[in-house]
Amino acid sequence: MKRIEVKLSLPVVAPLLDLIKQAVDDLGGRLAAPQQLQDLDEELRAAWKHELLSEQNDECRRFLALFDREFFASGTVAFDEANAESMLRACAAIRLRLRARELADLPDQVIESGGSAVAQLGEPAQKAFMCYVFLATLQELIIQHLDSAILDG
Repeated sequence: MKRIEVKLSLPVVAPLLDLIKQAVDDLGGRLAAPQQLQDLDEELRAAWKHELLSEQNDECRRFLALFDREFFASGTVAFDEANAESMLRACAAIRLRLRARELADLPDQVIESGGSAVAQLGEPAQKAFMCYVFLATLQELIIQHLDSAILDG
């Protein structure tokens, strides 16, 4: 089984974890990407939403669990083929939440290009942007090194 270990800078990542945990807590009762599901009856729609929400919450909790005592001792998180897809989805959910709340006032081109416009932001928005980029980088690493189904698809 393929596995990658990512060594992270504790002084850089540790402050982002509070924002990630807050985003996960905020997502606890709502989907990061709400589904309309207009074609379904109310009971089926409620069951489907409950299942999606339960899976999203579980994946986000498992993502947060990567940053445990061992992480703070070694600065390392590990991903493998067994958790790759759920970690991708957790990162995506958290990024969507950051985009919808902390980064809502920024145009897409600023978020995607970064640059000097980010330096003009206040500290909370800069931190949210750094978190957004951190999660995107983790997603890229997972896709590049573990998730051949995405690359081959």
